[in-house]
Amino acid sequence: MWRPPRGAILAGVDGSAAALSAVRWAARDAALRRAPLALVHVVDAPLPEWFTVAAPAGFGQSQERRARDVIESAIEVAKESTGESDPIPIDSNVFRSATVPTLVGLSAEVEMVVVGRGGALARSFLGSVSSALVYHAHCPVAVVHDDKAVTDNGARAPVLVGIDGSPASEAATAIAFEEASRRGVSLVALHAWTDPRAKAPFQDAKWDAQLSEEEETLAERLAGWHDRYPHVGVRRRIEIGDPARWLIDASERTQLIVVGSHGCSRVSGRLLGSVGAAVVNRAKMPVIVARQS
Repeated sequence: MWRPPRGAILAGVDGSAAALSAVRWAARDAALRRAPLALVHVVDAPLPEWFTVAAPAGFGQSQERRARDVIESAIEVAKESTGESDPIPIDSNVFRSATVPTLVGLSAEVEMVVVGRGGALARSFLGSVSSALVYHAHCPVAVVHDDKAVTDNGARAPVLVGIDGSPASEAATAIAFEEASRRGVSLVALHAWTDPRAKAPFQDAKWDAQLSEEEETLAERLAGWHDRYPHVGVRRRIEIGDPARWLIDASERTQLIVVGSHGCSRVSGRLLGSVGAAVVNRAKMPVIVARQS
C-alpha cells in the first residue's frame, strides 16, 4: 500500500486551476521546509455495478488516462514552481475511493495537507473537500484560493495570525512563526475582542483598563515565541469587534493567514470555529488552519 514520504507536504489534485494553484503553493512551501511533496489524485468512489455494465467501451481506460494526466500535469507544475537549482523529492499516487475519507486518512501521515478552493475537487463529498478537511484532518490544512493574490502582495509581505489566547490559537501561533521564519518576513499578530461598550461615544477608566489588559495578554502570548524566533519582527494589533472581519481585512496586505480550530463533537470530532470558517471562506490569501491529531 502506498504511503506518503515521511515529513511530506501533501497536495490533493484534480486537474482544476484551483488545484494547480495549491500545487504551486505546496511545492514552494515544501522547498522552504526541505521536505518531500506528495501529490494525490482520488478517483471518487467505485462506480455501481449497473453503471459498469452499461458504461461505454473504453470508459475504464479513459478514466485511467485522465488520472495519469492529472498527476503528470501536477508534477510538472510542482517542478516549475521550485526550479531546477533546488529540486524537491516528489512522490505521487492515484486512489480509487471516496475523496474526503482518503485525504483525511492520509493527513495522519503528513506534515500538512494543501488543497485548492474551487474546481472539481471542491464539489465532492460533504459539499467541499477543502471544507471537510479543515473540519476533520489530523494535521494543519492549507487552503489556497488564488495564485494571483499571493503574487500581487509579493514574497516580502508578512504572515498574519489570529490570537485569542486559546490552545488552538497557540498552535496557530507556532505555525505562523515557523512560516514567517522560513520566508524571512515579519509577523502580524492580531487580537480582536467584542465588548458591548464598543459603540459607546466615550471611553471610561474601566474601558481603558480592559484595553490595557488585552494588550498585556497579547504580549504575554507572544513573549515565548519572540524569544524562540528573535529574527522575526512582530507587529501587534489590538482591535475591537468581529475577529473574522479584522483578519480578512488585514489579510489583503499579507501573504499567508494562520488561524486555529476550535470545539469538539462526538459526531464530527474537532470542529472549525466560526472565525476560522469565515476566514477560510472569504479571504483571498492562502489560509492555514492549525489542526492537530
